[in-house]
Amino acid sequence: MKIGELSRTTGVSVRLLRYYEEQGLLDADRTPGGQRVYDTDAPATVRRIRTLLDAGLPTRLIREVLDCVCGSDAEVEPCLTPLLLEQLRDIEDRIAGLEGSRRSLARLLA
Repeated sequence: MKIGELSRTTGVSVRLLRYYEEQGLLDADRTPGGQRVYDTDAPATVRRIRTLLDAGLPTRLIREVLDCVCGSDAEVEPCLTPLLLEQLRDIEDRIAGLEGSRRSLARLLA
């Protein structure tokens, strides 16, 4: 499958697909003419990448855990639970910080 077809199939822009490849998240072979050719499982890989990005994981972490995603796009091996819990705690800490900033700003405006 060529990059344009993968883009149409997944709804992810060609530019993002190239970025995923640069980040080591997506593999492509090259034709003799230099065009990217993806395996038939590439759409599932892209959906998994999108699911992990939507969950707030950075690409450096996705690169490490992508092989541990199994089954559906959002199903992960149990060994990832501690890592994902850590990410969840980080997100909750950032939310708490933002809520504190919101309260402070609201007090300033009141």
